[in-house]
Amino acid sequence: MPLAMLKAGESSLITRVGGKAETRQFLENLGFVVGTPVTVVSEIGGNIIVVIRDTRVAISREMAMKIHV
Repeated sequence: MPLAMLKAGESSLITRVGGKAETRQFLENLGFVVGTPVTVVSEIGGNIIVVIRDTRVAISREMAMKIHV
């Protein structure tokens, strides 16, 4: 299921990162790598705020749909 479907406070492991090669590379540079735990903090104005590797990151809902947990 896409990361965008998780509710605030829910955690899961990343199982797949989709999209074009440059999109996957961008997300990997932010820490979105298969097997990494991710927790959704909140959703504000269409952006999803997550904690990944002890860092808060805001990504668009569109990007969150490319990350599967």
